[in-house]
Amino acid sequence: MHSLFTFDSLVSLLTLTLLEIVLGIDNVIFVSLLIGRLPAGRQLDARRVWMIAGILVRSGLLLGLGWLVTSGSKVLFSIGHWGFSLRNLIMIAGGLFLLFKTVQEIHEKLEGDNPEEGAVSGGAGKSFGAIVTQLILVDTVFSFDSIITAVGLAQQVAVMITAVIMAMILMFFFSQTIANFINRRPTLKILALSFLIMVGFSLLFEGLEPIHHSHIDKGYIYFSMVFAFGVELLNTRARKKSAGRK
Repeated sequence: MHSLFTFDSLVSLLTLTLLEIVLGIDNVIFVSLLIGRLPAGRQLDARRVWMIAGILVRSGLLLGLGWLVTSGSKVLFSIGHWGFSLRNLIMIAGGLFLLFKTVQEIHEKLEGDNPEEGAVSGGAGKSFGAIVTQLILVDTVFSFDSIITAVGLAQQVAVMITAVIMAMILMFFFSQTIANFINRRPTLKILALSFLIMVGFSLLFEGLEPIHHSHIDKGYIYFSMVFAFGVELLNTRARKKSAGRK
């Protein structure tokens, strides 16, 4: 255990924690939007479940690192000359699920939420269970990127698990701030949902890698997000100035 506190281990821990947070930004955006559908009194509970489930899923995958390395990329079946692994299937399913949920969310935002939704007694509990289930499913898909990054950067499982726990705790504390920031700005919410369509497509594209043998660098996606976010902030500032002159 003392090897965890060597200089190399601490550098790996800090670097990996930062990268885990960066890779988790799209996850936090989706979580913030999904939890925003719950009553205010249940949102903190849902965040806690998300954080604990995220830590347990990632830690479990890291502890089963041997299985992940041997089976995660092992071809399960082939269609013609295209061989698909467990990782491919998870990416395809996660991408389709994220695209479906995001398009559904955009439709509801543009068409207007159903005021009768959740009005029935017990409906809030059912909604909470359904949303928590979706959070865990999506977080499991997103965790694969985190695990692959951890495996590539660190040599010790203890370092990987510690970095994952630190990143999830930090994202837990900042998720409420991000949610409040997005919910106060309707146009920013649509922009965030547009980001998630890009992420869903990239997951689907990565899952179909045996067919096209290509890869979308996530740097392009993150750059697009930052650029669009900057433009939206400038538009918001311009609208405030215009409203102040009136």
